[in-house]
Amino acid sequence: MIRYYSTNRFRTGEGFPPFRQMISFREALLMGQAPDGGLFMPDRIPEISLSRIAALKGEPYWRAAQLVGEYFWGDSVPAADLEAIVREAYNFEVPIEPVADRRYLLRLDRGPTASFKDFAARLMSRLMSYFLPEGEKLKVLVATSGDTGSAIGEAFKGVAGIEVYILYPDGEVSPRQKRQLDTIGGNVRSLVVQGKFDDCQNLVKRAFLDPDLAALNLTSANSINIGRVLPQSIYYIWSYAQVARAGEPLVFSVPSGNFGNAFGCELARRMGLPLRRLLMPTNANDEFPELLKSGSYRKVEPSRKCISNAMNVGHPSNLARFFDIYGGNIDRTGEVRRLPDLEEMRKRIFSVAVDDRQTRQTIVEVYQRYGVILEPHGAVGWKGLETYLQEEGYAGPAISVETAHPAKFPEEIESLLGVHPSVPPSLRGLEGRKGEPIPLSGDYGSFKDFLLAGDLPG
Repeated sequence: MIRYYSTNRFRTGEGFPPFRQMISFREALLMGQAPDGGLFMPDRIPEISLSRIAALKGEPYWRAAQLVGEYFWGDSVPAADLEAIVREAYNFEVPIEPVADRRYLLRLDRGPTASFKDFAARLMSRLMSYFLPEGEKLKVLVATSGDTGSAIGEAFKGVAGIEVYILYPDGEVSPRQKRQLDTIGGNVRSLVVQGKFDDCQNLVKRAFLDPDLAALNLTSANSINIGRVLPQSIYYIWSYAQVARAGEPLVFSVPSGNFGNAFGCELARRMGLPLRRLLMPTNANDEFPELLKSGSYRKVEPSRKCISNAMNVGHPSNLARFFDIYGGNIDRTGEVRRLPDLEEMRKRIFSVAVDDRQTRQTIVEVYQRYGVILEPHGAVGWKGLETYLQEEGYAGPAISVETAHPAKFPEEIESLLGVHPSVPPSLRGLEGRKGEPIPLSGDYGSFKDFLLAGDLPG
């Protein structure tokens, strides 16, 4: 059985004792964040044979989810139940679009909310529902900079015993994203916060550590929850099997904000995926590329507002997992306690910052050259790939990850390309949906009072 530990397990002096227990996946999933503020990590990463990965070629996506699930949850979810869960979670297509010269675009924008967050959210909601004891209630807190909230909200909508609160920064999500967030309804409510995404994230993290809120049974559906990160390893394994020759190393370019998506790729590599390099391009929030370049870490505070809004993160939560797995330690405030093995990290990871000018230029150039429409996040990923190819002279297979549908950013696309991106079925009818967010200051006391008041019906 794989057990889970806290990244803060050896830390002292922060007002609460380090959490040194080793717990089950079920416990880690429902707990969300460790009681000491750390993030849960598996005590070992199972190795999947290359033959089993290669056998996924031509198979539906849910087969890859079933394979990874066998290794991580097979001890607690019977095979028949696991198959039913993944088949229901992944009932949509996952296109891999050839662009040029063995360069591919992995389109993770075909789920119910047209975002890559659907992949983790749908599996996570079903696993939470599966493990939640009958009669018990959970309050799920979600900080979002764009797509996470709607994906989580739709995935958990109507799930018995679970209430969802989505916090998003005022003025920093697109109009279409805002409409998605505000109109889910039912057991899901949105809260618009006066501040940045990092403020939303800090409110959520503080609530988990507040003993006064312990009775509310709070948990997270952000990527601080290990149940969000593990499913994000699946599409790297599946897409590799579709495009690479057996055993051939491949490059993935993953546009990176809070780093959960990229950490899923890091996990896949450690499971046995033949990965030549993990590319982690960021937008102008360049704390990570600067770390690799200079060897010192300085968070970006406040975070910089960019058109790739879901990546407007000045201190990524999942950096704690990257530090941990490379032998370092960093706390939730950005204080480095021990640097990771930077030499090994640089060998495995490439990162570059892509500003808004470069992002817009990439959208235009890719459309003119290949007839492919990228949205801002996917453009950051593609520019990161182009930069790597130019600097390294790499000519092998490469996959760039498109994380959201271009129709989520119609104004930006139309102003740059003169075309209006077609709206997928998942985004149609939003204008007719009703709903308003609850306004909230960035003050923690106000948020705490709101939670204690019990706004949502049981």
